[in-house]
Amino acid sequence: MYEEFYGFTEKPFQIVPNPDYLYFTPKHKNALSSLEYGLNDNVGFILMTGEIGCGKTSLIRYLLNNMDASIVPAVIFNTNVTADEFFQFVMQSFELEFDPANKAKNLEAFYEFVLEQYAEGKQVLLIIDEAQNLSDATLEEIRMLSNFQSDDRMLLQIILVGQPELKARFKNPALAQFRQRIAVNYHLEPLTWEETRNYIEFRIKKASGKANIFAAKAIDAIFQASRGIPRTINLLCDSALVYGFADEMAQIDTRIIEIVINELGIIGLYDASCYERQGQAPIADKAVDEGLMLRLDKIEIGLRELQIQVESQNTHIRWQTTNNHKALVNKAKKLIKSERERNMRLWEDNKHLRAKLKALELKSRTG
Repeated sequence: MYEEFYGFTEKPFQIVPNPDYLYFTPKHKNALSSLEYGLNDNVGFILMTGEIGCGKTSLIRYLLNNMDASIVPAVIFNTNVTADEFFQFVMQSFELEFDPANKAKNLEAFYEFVLEQYAEGKQVLLIIDEAQNLSDATLEEIRMLSNFQSDDRMLLQIILVGQPELKARFKNPALAQFRQRIAVNYHLEPLTWEETRNYIEFRIKKASGKANIFAAKAIDAIFQASRGIPRTINLLCDSALVYGFADEMAQIDTRIIEIVINELGIIGLYDASCYERQGQAPIADKAVDEGLMLRLDKIEIGLRELQIQVESQNTHIRWQTTNNHKALVNKAKKLIKSERERNMRLWEDNKHLRAKLKALELKSRTG
């Protein structure tokens, strides 16, 4: 919708994770290095946590796209399941047949699978996203899977990806054995102000957009509202570009950002209380009212201009119709007058001819 107006080849702030738009801040590089270190050193469990929308899934997709061919991966996204259902998903993800009535048979089939991969020089990798939703019983089942190992090598590596509460759960004494097996642990922090600015500029440049589309103060407002969470930054920037396009604004200013923040809050897509959590005063309703009134005024002006254009067109049509009618009437009058004059001339000529004819007849009689 707004791509052509701002010169984009595609939308730069899509919500769906896109590895092509992954911006590597130092913390993202460290997170990726931690994941790669864990895989290369064949450790058992790797844990990566971070706030919702920090880029964890994008990192995982980047890792998968650039993974060595010797690694056989599977990714589990549905974690609101029982322990048995979870293992069924694991089997299906590796394209293994699952028998719902025979757990021992399933475990044996899975063990044979990882042994076959090991014999072929391959490494089996299980990635579990949204792992904070796993029950304690499911986590215990996952811990038991890590017992698949040879004398010197882990036959199954597992990456757990989740929100910060996942890390907190491992402080529970009931999960002490699991916690002890986590060899790599990285927490992905939100972006700083400078990283937020660079992130926005990076995405705009990636989509071939114009420089300085977002004013500096607008970026300040985006950072404060988003707390440096990339997904929220995308949501705010994309919505701001829609509003900017509607208002034909070449540059997004703070007024647009404030309207977006409040309107997203109204429809439940954005939590305006983040301002309070950061010690920032919530945006006053007055700013929204003023922004809304400006938009309504612009719409009304546009409607009035359209109405004037319509009335002008109607007047022109009526004028044309009237003029055409007058022209036709005048033409008809001229034709009638011309015909009348012609008839008068013919009548006069006829009168003269009759008079001459009568004179000739009279002369012939007397002659």
